[in-house]
Amino acid sequence: MATVKSKTRDGVITVTIDRPEKRNALSREVLSDLAATFTAAAKDASVKAAVVTGAGDKSFAAGGDLKDLESIRTRDDARAMADDAKLAFETIRRFPVPVLAALNGDALGGGAELAVACDFRLFAHHARIGFVQGRLNISTAWGGGVDLIRLVGPAVGLRLLSRSEMVAGSDAVAIGLGDAVAFPGQPLDDLVANFLVPLKAQAPQALRAFKAMATAARFGDPRADMLRLETETFSETWVHDDHWAAAEALLGGKK
Repeated sequence: MATVKSKTRDGVITVTIDRPEKRNALSREVLSDLAATFTAAAKDASVKAAVVTGAGDKSFAAGGDLKDLESIRTRDDARAMADDAKLAFETIRRFPVPVLAALNGDALGGGAELAVACDFRLFAHHARIGFVQGRLNISTAWGGGVDLIRLVGPAVGLRLLSRSEMVAGSDAVAIGLGDAVAFPGQPLDDLVANFLVPLKAQAPQALRAFKAMATAARFGDPRADMLRLETETFSETWVHDDHWAAAEALLGGKK
């Protein structure tokens, strides 16, 4: 049985971790399925955005599946597991268009790391995010600590990590860890759909250009390389038929 389900509609691929009975815990099979899904979807030039969510309304992802990972007892095995998980999350970080984490419930530990691997985080009203690895006397492992500190800064990042704080959606938005939170009674799907409206109005190649620059910055590419990338993506989008159609429509409206 597949641990991850996906569907594409109107240029948006929705990827759902489908283990509600396990609180959508991230087993090695889930990580492999996520990597395969995003690797395949990256080849679809019509996709404008991706959404990652969990089945049910309790958990986005409850972290690593401890039963699946309990056989890992040596440092070499721990490194290998962490490296494999990072490679899976890299398919999300480097996905060519924006990726939204739709937190249908709590994102804990490795689930929080999955959420910050995405470009945006949208919260159901009751959802929280918590880097709670410290409760198991371990550190972050899958790139999430680095992503967290990049988003909120070292002081706030250290506070959240060292105190294993649970952060509500509204507080996450306030500190730059979240992008939107549903109001009471608002379905998460409605929040996600509204967030995607202006994004879906743009051409895929423009979105890919914006994401490419964001990815370059995320991974610390030199400024000169980023400037060259910006020029290349600009020249590509400038000559595209979609640009001229939009320009002619704008100019025509001013006549």
